[in-house]
Amino acid sequence: MKRILYIATLLVVGAIATMAQGFVKVDGDHFTRDGKPYTFNGTNMWYAAILGSTGQGGDRARLVRELDELKRRGIMNIRALAGGSDGLSERPSHTWPSLQPQAGVYNDTLLAGLDFFVAQLEKRGMTCVLYLNNSWDWSGGFGTYLEWAGMGQAPDGSKDWDGFQKYHAQFTRNKKAMRLAANHVRFMVGRTNTITGKPYAESTAIMAWELCNEPRPFVQCGLLSDKEKAAIKRSFVQWIGAQAKLIKRLDPNHLVTTGSEGYYGCARDSSLLREVHAFAEIDYCCLHCWPNNWGWCGPAIAETANCKQRNGISAPQDSLANAIRRSEAYIDLNRRILAPLGKPIVLEEYGYPRDNYDIRPGTPVTARKAYYRFIATLPLAGKNFWGWAGEARPPHDRWQRWDAYTADPAQEEQGLYSVFDCDE
Repeated sequence: MKRILYIATLLVVGAIATMAQGFVKVDGDHFTRDGKPYTFNGTNMWYAAILGSTGQGGDRARLVRELDELKRRGIMNIRALAGGSDGLSERPSHTWPSLQPQAGVYNDTLLAGLDFFVAQLEKRGMTCVLYLNNSWDWSGGFGTYLEWAGMGQAPDGSKDWDGFQKYHAQFTRNKKAMRLAANHVRFMVGRTNTITGKPYAESTAIMAWELCNEPRPFVQCGLLSDKEKAAIKRSFVQWIGAQAKLIKRLDPNHLVTTGSEGYYGCARDSSLLREVHAFAEIDYCCLHCWPNNWGWCGPAIAETANCKQRNGISAPQDSLANAIRRSEAYIDLNRRILAPLGKPIVLEEYGYPRDNYDIRPGTPVTARKAYYRFIATLPLAGKNFWGWAGEARPPHDRWQRWDAYTADPAQEEQGLYSVFDCDE
């Protein structure tokens, strides 16, 4: 009987210890948690808070199963959109539901979904990185704030790339857009979880707040003068610093990072990359790596039909060596640029197509596995693949409102970069 009680006590103490894990902190160029080194293998699951809701798109039972499966596989960190999208755009590329259908007006059901997600992470000793904005319009982001600021509708980037860039380059110079975005930061970071009763600032499940998904100054645009580009870079740096300081004032317990793609996201300007990560309030550096999107598998980077025709159907396999070589060079470049800051570096997005550009769950992923194995060898503080689709089985090649969510946002073919639970 004593042995049974002893084992039961150990189980209870173990459960409490898991629940009581502390905040993730920075010590030089690495992370710690509870005084021990903390290096994570993670994933991107932008839709996690939506699954946690009880409204349209929500599926709490699925979220619980997905988190259990991720933990079973040793994937303990999830990078996710903090709630849902902004605005009510009817473009096919826009994800639903909207967290903030109008400026300062919130979907309480979706907020409760985020509460549920964070509470479930706390139960499992898992962590998350929550990004608060997006430079891309699939979740609203910069473009929606500019529309709310009276700047008209954002151009469609798939049809007018220069126009899209010029429009979005206004964000960090538009006082009203930035004020609305800062109000959103205050609202989200200052929130109290309705399930746990704790302020978000006290949740050890949150590893970090992220300013934005892939913030860009958008100065690589032929419609802008050199003088305009210089001014935009200055305002971009100022915005990064101001938002980071704001988050730290609201929540000194959690880490803050930029969400940057690295050198490419900073207009291939090494000084700009260092500058946006140099603020004391930016705790660690991040970068992304997208071989197929950046033309390292061939000149075509859009729809798979175009890739198959121009790159060759077997390009993901044939281009693997080049993709690894170019990725290694890109990551090393970022590490050299950021090394003087002495901060941890996280590769928070990386993805690779399935063999033969197939998008169906369960089809071969030999090249992707080899690419992931290469990533696993890199000496970085953390890594998040893009992304987890789990048990979703997309009924359409393109997301249609209310299909099951995958890792691929609505503007991408469903299954392009998704890792399904039936994949090797």
